[in-house]
Amino acid sequence: MNIQRIIRTGFAIAGLSILAAALPASAQDAPAPVTLTLAGYAVPREAYGDIIPAFQSFWQEQAGQQVIVLESYQASGAQSRAIAGGFEADIAALSLEPDITRLVDAGVITRDWRDTASGGIATDSVVVLVVRPGNPRGIQDWDDLAQEGLEIITPDPATSGGAQWNILAAYGAALRGFVEGYEASPEGAAQLLADIVPNIAVLDRDGRESFLTFERAIGDVAITYENEFYAGLIAGGEYEVIYPTSSILIQNPVAVVDVYADAHGVLEVADAFVSFLQSEDAQRTFAEHGFRPVNEDVFEAVVAEPIVVNDVTITFPELTDLFRIDDLGGWSEARPLLFGDEGLFTQLLLSVQS
Repeated sequence: MNIQRIIRTGFAIAGLSILAAALPASAQDAPAPVTLTLAGYAVPREAYGDIIPAFQSFWQEQAGQQVIVLESYQASGAQSRAIAGGFEADIAALSLEPDITRLVDAGVITRDWRDTASGGIATDSVVVLVVRPGNPRGIQDWDDLAQEGLEIITPDPATSGGAQWNILAAYGAALRGFVEGYEASPEGAAQLLADIVPNIAVLDRDGRESFLTFERAIGDVAITYENEFYAGLIAGGEYEVIYPTSSILIQNPVAVVDVYADAHGVLEVADAFVSFLQSEDAQRTFAEHGFRPVNEDVFEAVVAEPIVVNDVTITFPELTDLFRIDDLGGWSEARPLLFGDEGLFTQLLLSVQS
């Protein structure tokens, strides 16, 4: 199992990450340190890097206890399969609901993970199109992705939750009648995908790798999360964002893997961490990394007064049509329709590769 990890104690040890809050000199009487393992999808890695120290300080003040957090990041589907297969993470922060459902089906999440203020969702985003400076290919909406000779960058839906959001956004936009030249029907939506798939140049394993490919000057357009665009700009990247007329609301779930957390004796701390993610401080930190806050007060505050990070102004504009996965019949219908062995996107990809 290839589980990538980071260290945040000021030194590096081959792929493992430990974040620890410093104990006061009188810590001999404090509760023993507790260790949490956070297994996340790749994209919000930097955001958690800022949120975890804040939680450590919070828990130190509340319980007088040091928290060590081990972090693991990889594609959402791969991460979900690893946890279901025995990787004993205490918290799963993944890209889409079916990857949490897999853990419920595996029997390692037994409680109602949706029982939070946000319905179990840590962050929101939307699918956008990112293009080169000046938009040399003149891309304005989904129909432009079908133009001859275009090179599209998007991850592999076999491993990446982000990739599934991307394809669902294009399919749903056409199905709902917001893609010029395509009938508002399953047939029209299928035709849009049939016209787009031959232009896909690279299928990386996760959303972060996919956008890094685009940053290496490969491809004309990246289908990606809005927050990935902002993360790239903040890091000094040069490109532009195109908001399609219609796109899907990305909802990224987080859950305590209660069977593992209970066995490790960290259930209370794991619950507190997931609750902390809903706090104004944590949600604002997510916003500073380009995610749309699920805390409504924070979202409204950021819309009213946009955040500026490294001279990049983070705004969350309204789209003409922003739909949800439920508008496509929910994951139980949409996922097999497009991504199962006989799914539309799977078959289109196989036909191009053969």
